Amino acid sequence: MSVEKTIPKATAKRLSLYYRIFKRFNTDNIEKASSKQIADAMGIDSATVRRDFSHFGELGRRGFGYDVKKLMNFFADILDDHSTTNVTLVGVGNIGRALMHYRFHDRNKMQIAIAFDRDDNDIVGTSSPDGIPIHGISTIKETLKDTDIETAILTVPSLQAQEVADQLVEAGIKGILSFSPVHLSVPKDVVVQYVDLTSELQTLLYFMNQKQN
Repeated sequence: MSVEKTIPKATAKRLSLYYRIFKRFNTDNIEKASSKQIADAMGIDSATVRRDFSHFGELGRRGFGYDVKKLMNFFADILDDHSTTNVTLVGVGNIGRALMHYRFHDRNKMQIAIAFDRDDNDIVGTSSPDGIPIHGISTIKETLKDTDIETAILTVPSLQAQEVADQLVEAGIKGILSFSPVHLSVPKDVVVQYVDLTSELQTLLYFMNQKQN
């Protein structure tokens, strides 16, 4: 199966959802799935499924459905989910603590391996209940230099976000998931994804109001 180098951003955002659906189908011993079955499980239309899959070459044959196990492995390859990906967390506040307790590896092979917080925080030098060591932010470069970690979750206050992002980039981080509602300036080879909970909630409320009018 061939994969185009560039696919639409909307399609890219659905890749992990497709993978999750095929894993669930496989667990349920479903061997073949139609585009409608996939669409219904995703909450989208079947035309979107077929259009998304068209970016990856010949994934199935019309009228025969999609081979569940084959597609599950295909999306595992795309998402590099065959081996565990270690991630670092910077900012052990309310959101950070919740993320440390979240069992990423129950759904995908990802885990928070190291956390960082303010150097003067009493938790620095300790470990979380799950055994995740917590270091001071000033030691980011030194701590990460001998690890395979290239991905970071950033949950620090907005005023510190850029400064910490600079440290992460200097330490070799290539991907940042930021919960700070500020745009980060990073080199072109570094990818940043933003999670703005306030914006998402406001969007939800807007659509709720539209339905009520």
